[in-house]
Amino acid sequence: MAKDPVRVLVTGAAGQIGYALVPMIARGIMLGPDQPVILHMLDIPPATESLNGVKMELTDAAFPLLKGVVATTDVAEACKDVNIAVMVGGFPRKEGMERKDVMSKNVSIYKAQASALEQHAAKDVKVLVVANPANTNALILKEFAPSIPEKNITCLTRLDHNRALGQVAERLNVPVSTVKNVIIWGNHSSSQYPDVNHAVIDSPDGEKAVRDAVSDDAWLDGEFIKVVQQRGAAIIKARKLSSALSAASSACDHIRDWVLGTPKGSWVSMGVYSDGSYNVPPGIIYSYPVTCANGDWTIVQGLSIDEKSRAKLDATADELVEEKALAYTCISE
Repeated sequence: MAKDPVRVLVTGAAGQIGYALVPMIARGIMLGPDQPVILHMLDIPPATESLNGVKMELTDAAFPLLKGVVATTDVAEACKDVNIAVMVGGFPRKEGMERKDVMSKNVSIYKAQASALEQHAAKDVKVLVVANPANTNALILKEFAPSIPEKNITCLTRLDHNRALGQVAERLNVPVSTVKNVIIWGNHSSSQYPDVNHAVIDSPDGEKAVRDAVSDDAWLDGEFIKVVQQRGAAIIKARKLSSALSAASSACDHIRDWVLGTPKGSWVSMGVYSDGSYNVPPGIIYSYPVTCANGDWTIVQGLSIDEKSRAKLDATADELVEEKALAYTCISE
């Protein structure tokens, strides 16, 4: 029996990440090769022409799984009955702008979009926030969409997770598919902590700890962390544009694993609402290692955290608590 189409919203759909993301969704990379989709694309009025151009290209590509396209600048129309929402649209930090200015712009965007999702989306909608500051944008969205379960609002740290996998694979000269269980703790910012203490690689002789395989603690505790933390900036420097292709691909990975489940014995990193696990303050959106099954995620429990790691987990949590306070100041103004 053919499956019913899933309605997937992409905000900021005429932008760089949106342009990379919508064909991936239409081709089945996000939800599987047998899952029809109806794409809802939202952007701001000045991008109307560009958005229509993207819609034309989707028609021209003749994707068999694509059963319809809604391209609009009306947030209520965009959110109507959507099952999955990928929030790519946001206000980027521009030269000379203070953090508070950026936060204030994003608070108003995410407040409006949260209200529209609250009123018009499917009740069990799954939300992924990509636009920065991703963790805090997701928190704002949660505050203003109280009927959406808190477990259904997440932010993207899978890009950082994939970057960490890529760095380890490159260092060891092994296929990236053999590396698993890295962790991104905390904020999708340069304070994040890419952690390989529990990561392993599959080899012909069985699983081997990444630390043992790399056999260079100075690199793993120094340059590796810095490269993952600063990778976005390095790509902007190289391309003169932000990392759209890898962001779109990792957004697909995030939703695919959330909906279809993580492979047995492996976990992924997702920004989720903290319940206090690993002594992280509750009430912030924090990146944890999670496993997914039956459309739900669960934080991996019982991992040992050494003293060095503890300090890094706390530092990125402190930044998120500070961001939350700043966002609430913007809300009340």
